[in-house]
Amino acid sequence: MRSPLAQPLTLACRAQPSARVRLQQTGDEAVLLDLASEYYFGLDAVGTRLWRLLEHDPGVRNAFDTLLGEYDVSADRLEHDLLAVLAQLADAGLVTIE
Repeated sequence: MRSPLAQPLTLACRAQPSARVRLQQTGDEAVLLDLASEYYFGLDAVGTRLWRLLEHDPGVRNAFDTLLGEYDVSADRLEHDLLAVLAQLADAGLVTIE
């Protein structure tokens, strides 16, 4: 487990997927392989969509806005869940938060 984030995680952050992580998508879900640790991590459909958005643009606010338009969820719930997933990904070393 990595050390805690140095800064608070907010929608204003950027989340850059690690270059050492490979994604294998199967339908709407995906598996991430961390080449450094050789651990696998599973993503559901929303997590996979988030990962794909961050690959294109690491702006968390942009990913939030896109997901809010694509899913039937309240903004508060989406923000809470999105930041929780990003914290888990960061703790596992799969993304770098700036």
